[in-house]
Amino acid sequence: MKLLSRGAALALAGFGLLQAPAQAQDIANGEMQFGRQCVACHVVRDPEGQVLAGRTARTGPNLHGLEGRVIGSVEGFRYGDALGELRARDVTWNEERFLGYVQDPTAWLRRTLDDRRARGKMAYRVRDPQDAADIYAYLRSLSGARAAAN
Repeated sequence: MKLLSRGAALALAGFGLLQAPAQAQDIANGEMQFGRQCVACHVVRDPEGQVLAGRTARTGPNLHGLEGRVIGSVEGFRYGDALGELRARDVTWNEERFLGYVQDPTAWLRRTLDDRRARGKMAYRVRDPQDAADIYAYLRSLSGARAAAN
């Protein structure tokens, strides 16, 4: 069997034709990483106002119900132009977009919008891909657990 060149594999992966093996997500690690990497700027507050994670941080938007939400759509939060453009296009958060964004916000925005001048306000990067995936799983568990309780 012939091996694909790295460039061909990346191109196929970009079109969703070649999938990397999924790694198990660790919600407990996601909770710990959220506390280490995200809590200074973000909170997870449910619609009833209960803080599920974080404190009262307001630098970044509330991350409750992130999955499936239109990017840049938290009421009362002032987003940058690039995320505003994604909101105008009704692009929603999913795991792939979240992982790309949190690992390198500016690069992800530039690729997604095909605009080399696009910038995000979030300067922080989650450097470890597994930590990013675990944080996403943790956020999903908070939103899902709350929805299941209602």
